[in-house]
Amino acid sequence: MAGSTSYTNILRCVLTVLIAFLANLLVAVAKSVAATITGSASMLAEAAHSWADTGNEIFLIVADRRSARRKDEEHPLGYGREAYVWSLFAAVGIFTAGAVVSVFHGVQELFDPEPASDFVVAYVVLGISLVLEGFSFTQAFVQARRRAQLRGQGTLDHVLTSSNTTLRAVFAEDAAALIGLVLAAAGIALHQITGNAAFDAAGSILIGLLLAVVAIILIDRNRRFLVGAGPTPEVRSRAGRMLLASPEIERVTYLHLEFVGPDRLFLVAAVDLVGDRREEDVAVQLRRLERVIEQQEYVETAVLSLSVSDEPSLEFVL
Repeated sequence: MAGSTSYTNILRCVLTVLIAFLANLLVAVAKSVAATITGSASMLAEAAHSWADTGNEIFLIVADRRSARRKDEEHPLGYGREAYVWSLFAAVGIFTAGAVVSVFHGVQELFDPEPASDFVVAYVVLGISLVLEGFSFTQAFVQARRRAQLRGQGTLDHVLTSSNTTLRAVFAEDAAALIGLVLAAAGIALHQITGNAAFDAAGSILIGLLLAVVAIILIDRNRRFLVGAGPTPEVRSRAGRMLLASPEIERVTYLHLEFVGPDRLFLVAAVDLVGDRREEDVAVQLRRLERVIEQQEYVETAVLSLSVSDEPSLEFVL
């Protein structure tokens, strides 16, 4: 059974997603009202962006709940990859409901501009949105930084490479939301100053392109983990040293690590055991060692086999 810490991390991610969901819901309603009142293309793009994010948080909540189920006979490697499936749906949702709608509406406004009004309403809503989105992003950033420090990584590097797809999605969505607010404010302000609706339309298009880039990155990351991604060399080295730390293992000649869910690894290794026991005793010893290894944090399932005498030993640097 995988260590309880990975499940604690999942619960923390659920809280982060719930905070993001509530923030996006409030922001989506406010932006929709403001878009109706002002007629701003950038504000409408931001409303579509927030509604897409709100719907995507539901996918992420489902991802966390389904991936947290423990392994059983039908799923000996657990249900962790459910997180990548549902997060992939969320990323596609960002692209279709956010990026496509924003770009399409922005292009439409370029050819058939509509005058905007009540700019103060737009600025007030954008200011409120900035506060709510900033609070949500802060929660995601703090969690990402805490996890990055534990692994000796930079925060952004950890977000991009982490197996925790939910944390990456919330971090990326909230960061894109903050940038989108700046783009929307700039488009609306330039429209107000110049009287040219093209600036407002351009803001909508830029928001859509921003969402498209975020969606493509998230889709690619989920694809990688779905087809079987391994950990960083540092994690591989740490796993190898963990095996060699056992007084019963003399050397390791093969090691395969693959993520089967957020912070959950499938470990396959060929080892040379200390001593020379009977075949049946060795089989029992291997099974017992597998159970011990599965008590380690992040190890979902471990499978051990015996090394062949002429196989070279693997070395794991510090």
